[in-house]
Amino acid sequence: MVGGGIIGLSLSIELRKKGASVLLLERGEPGREASHAAGGMLVDASAETPAALQPLATASARMYPEFAHELQVESGIQVDLRDQGAIVFTPAEHLIEPPELSAAGLPPGSLADLEPALADFNRPASYLKERSVDPRGLVAASLQTAKRRGVDISSGEEVTAVNVSGSFVNGVVTKKTSYAAPKVVNCAGAWSGKIAPHAFPARPVKGQMLCLRAAPRGLLKHVIRSPEVYLIPRSDGRIIVGTTVEEAGFDKRTEPATIQRLHRAAVALVPVLKDAKILEDWAGLRPGTPDALPILGATETPGYYVATGHFRDGILLAPITAKVMAEVITGAECSHDLTPFSAGRFSRSASCSGPA
Repeated sequence: MVGGGIIGLSLSIELRKKGASVLLLERGEPGREASHAAGGMLVDASAETPAALQPLATASARMYPEFAHELQVESGIQVDLRDQGAIVFTPAEHLIEPPELSAAGLPPGSLADLEPALADFNRPASYLKERSVDPRGLVAASLQTAKRRGVDISSGEEVTAVNVSGSFVNGVVTKKTSYAAPKVVNCAGAWSGKIAPHAFPARPVKGQMLCLRAAPRGLLKHVIRSPEVYLIPRSDGRIIVGTTVEEAGFDKRTEPATIQRLHRAAVALVPVLKDAKILEDWAGLRPGTPDALPILGATETPGYYVATGHFRDGILLAPITAKVMAEVITGAECSHDLTPFSAGRFSRSASCSGPA
């Protein structure tokens, strides 16, 4: 397994459940790249979700309570899966009549009834039944579970190439050494396109964020999303503020002007955040693809598989990715059609429709 983010960790655990021996190689520290930087909104249906991705997104969102519970119980680490839902603002120019908050199963009411700390905006808002999770707790629980399940993990191992003998995979080469294996899975995220012999079109897409600690601890109950910024409350009182979408290569530096802009947008939504303490800011690199769809399945090289390009949905899609990729790798019948996510869509000669 090449790559120790939430995708690689989740798939490693799933493969161990099926009796496979797994060695996970991570170029840095497991879970410290895109997974560590993510916001953790489990948005399974939105205007930004490509239609081809919707079945996987919906299936994965439904899997999350059991997925998170299992990791939490097995690892002893708090995952912090929240199901209070989200309040979503739409742009002011879309306002047709006085705004009213509505939701399935809830009567219309005022915004102040649900979130008293919010500013009074003259724009429509809706309530969505969706969850959020703390990605850092999720990754920590996944890492501990993987270790308990017997996954061998080697940090500081940057894989540079997949070894091929004849037409079959027989291992990988790192900057330090080489490892033999009959099957290899590329889960290297934004770095997955840099591993020979296949040039998967995965690229880094930068996102800058910051974290506030507000008083009182339960200042916000719901995720708040607006066109300018989103706010994700954690159960320990932290509030995550994000994010940007930037084509900046592998540059993970934060920019003071950008962080200040996000902070101002957060304060505009919730004025009392002006006095909140800024705990940290950071930038992460999401793995993007030309058509904004992940790359999942077997490659044209027998024994070589890929699970990358999840862009902003890596946390959301972790459970379903682990399930379908384990099915493909073990030769079981795949529970979902992975044709839209085949690496072959980028190459006439490549095929990822099933196990090799």
